[in-house]
Amino acid sequence: MRVQKDPGGSESAVNMDYLAPDATPAVENTEAPRILDQNDLYYQTQSPGVGPWIGEYPDDPRFDRELLEKGDTRNVVDKYRYWSVEAIKADLDSSRSELHIAIENLEHDLNIGSIARTGNAFNVGAIHIVGRRKWNRRGALVTDRYMHILHHPQPADLAEWAAENNYELIAIDNTEGSTQLERTGLPRRALLVFGQESRGISPELRELCAGMVYIPQFGSTRSMNVAAAAAIAMHWWIAQYRADA
Repeated sequence: MRVQKDPGGSESAVNMDYLAPDATPAVENTEAPRILDQNDLYYQTQSPGVGPWIGEYPDDPRFDRELLEKGDTRNVVDKYRYWSVEAIKADLDSSRSELHIAIENLEHDLNIGSIARTGNAFNVGAIHIVGRRKWNRRGALVTDRYMHILHHPQPADLAEWAAENNYELIAIDNTEGSTQLERTGLPRRALLVFGQESRGISPELRELCAGMVYIPQFGSTRSMNVAAAAAIAMHWWIAQYRADA
C-alpha cells in the first residue's frame, strides 16, 4: 500500500498488490508489490494516471524527474509508471518480437496510426513506412514514441532492407493467389505488408512480396478495415511464435 496524490491533488491509498478479480484479501499484504507482465493471469492495471510521487524519489536513472514531480497520466502498464520514454523504449528492446510490419503511405491514411498502436501492443521489432515520410500519427496515440520507425521512399527500398536483414515480405491482401491466413504458417522473420484503406497494396509493392495471405470473411462487405486486418494478422504471428511467452 502506498499513499500518493491523484492528478487533482488529493491523497489516496493505492493498493500495489495485483489480485484476481474475485480475490478478497483477509489482511493487508505488506510484502513488496509483484511486477507482473500484462499477460499474467492476475494482471490488473491501475487507473489511467497516478499523481506525484510521495516520499523520497527512487535512485534509479530510469525514472523521469518531471513525472515524479507532476505525476504520470500516460497510458502505460504499471511497470513503466514514472519511467522516461528512453528507458521504456530501451526495456522494450530487450523483448521485441522478430515480427516487423510495413505500411504503404500514399494517402496520409488515419489507419496507419492505429496499426502502429497495435504494433506497440505486440512489441514488434519495427514499423516500416513506405512512400511519404510524413504519416498520420493521430491513431497511434503517441505509442510510436516507444517504437522503431523506418522510412523507405520506394517499395524497392523496403525489399532491399528485407533482403539485407533476412526478412520475408508477406502481403496481407484478399487478392487472387493469396492463401488463407489460418492455413498459412508465417515465417518467424516475417515483414507483414499492409496497404491503404481505399486501394490496398500497390502492384509495385505486391510484386516484391514472397507470399500473400488473406483473412476469410463471410459477410457482404468485400474488405474489412485495414487496421482491423492488421491486428488479426499480427496476432496470428504471435499465436505461432509468442503464445507461451
